[in-house]
Amino acid sequence: MIKPVWTDADFPVMGWHDCHIRAVAITEHEDDTVPAARLLLDLDYIVEWIKPARRQKYFTFRVAPATLVFEHVWDITGELGPLHECLEIADLHRLDPPDGKPYPAWHIEGQGFDLRFRATGYRQYLRTPPQHVSQQVLTQAQRGGLGFAEQGFA
Repeated sequence: MIKPVWTDADFPVMGWHDCHIRAVAITEHEDDTVPAARLLLDLDYIVEWIKPARRQKYFTFRVAPATLVFEHVWDITGELGPLHECLEIADLHRLDPPDGKPYPAWHIEGQGFDLRFRATGYRQYLRTPPQHVSQQVLTQAQRGGLGFAEQGFA
């Protein structure tokens, strides 16, 4: 089943391996929420890896442009570069809290980058239904450009 909106409750069945990050934004909540930061990632989310047909060599993929939003973010640290291509996620880890606070630590491990932070959770919005493509990324035309829309497809 493909849902237009996913949350951290779905974490055990989600995966971000080889997903490309197209844009990153750090914004504030519009109210007096503390901590105020939100981390938004515009990515090409690989919904499904499709095994090659009998006489084919290569996997194909179902990919959708997605907005991944981490809420109430703090303690953001990381490393970037050297980069030779786009940001590609190797894995996204949810780690036990390193202190007495109830919220997990998050670690986005990538090709040429590493990002760690604390957040209360996330929502991921698939902005369009997944497209069956031959690569793990969408073209700018296929994805409708860059975006941080927080609404899943209808």
